[in-house]
Amino acid sequence: MSCLVLGMLTVGAAADTAKGPVATLPKLGDAFTPQGGADWPKLQWVYDSPSANDAAGKVVLHWFCTAKVAACADDLARLITLRDAGRVYIVAYIDGVERDAKKLDPIRESEGVGKGTVAYGKGVKTLIKQLGVGPGPTTIVTDVDGKVAMISPNSDAMSLDARDTKVNALIAAIKEFTTTQDGPTIAKPSEQFAMSIKIQLASWLSFSKTTPMEFKLTIPKDIKCDATALKAEQMKIEGHVLTATVNCSAPKGSYEARGDIRFGYDSPAGGAGLGNDGAKWKFEIK
Repeated sequence: MSCLVLGMLTVGAAADTAKGPVATLPKLGDAFTPQGGADWPKLQWVYDSPSANDAAGKVVLHWFCTAKVAACADDLARLITLRDAGRVYIVAYIDGVERDAKKLDPIRESEGVGKGTVAYGKGVKTLIKQLGVGPGPTTIVTDVDGKVAMISPNSDAMSLDARDTKVNALIAAIKEFTTTQDGPTIAKPSEQFAMSIKIQLASWLSFSKTTPMEFKLTIPKDIKCDATALKAEQMKIEGHVLTATVNCSAPKGSYEARGDIRFGYDSPAGGAGLGNDGAKWKFEIK
């Protein structure tokens, strides 16, 4: 069986100053954006050029194919299935004229609005030759951080199954935010201790300035805290991190406390979302 992963798409340096810069195939882990690189030939697009905003927070598939290659037509149905699963942005590069590009178009106009775009023409022919990815189908898969996760150069069913499995695994791993907490396990009577909950927002999102943020703490009556409810202005936001902290004290005993946090976030494409999570603390005062 042929190897599925060749390496990454990296933008190469100019190899021949007379001909201008030449695109080269990158390695796994290299950054690779939907817009390609400055060393790429000029491309024509069936729709708009690739949108970083639309691709943000999605697995990006760069799909290279040549018109009238049967394997490309066969793979098209797989691409559309991946597109319809969500969290996927497809940039298709079709070596052919616009008519050929429309026949191998995985975006399908209104069905795929915001889900990708399609390039065609002489620029694609040159690009495929420079990258060495013809006649296709070859797929370069990048994760939500824009890093090449896989290059699938083969058209046999086993290779395409492996690519689709990889894409679905990357989709399943996408998270808008992660939550961590901090607090005591043991403290002394009447001494102050802190309980905090921290939200790490995904790199492509930003905390909403219009959606109310709140943190609510549920505690036994013996615990005394400086607050049991916090609003946005009482919490701390540093870049993609939101932290809510309360300071408390309690007499001897074993305790449980719970905190719930709610917030909103915005995506580069203009979408909005709501996040909520909670934390539990168990500790002993002695």
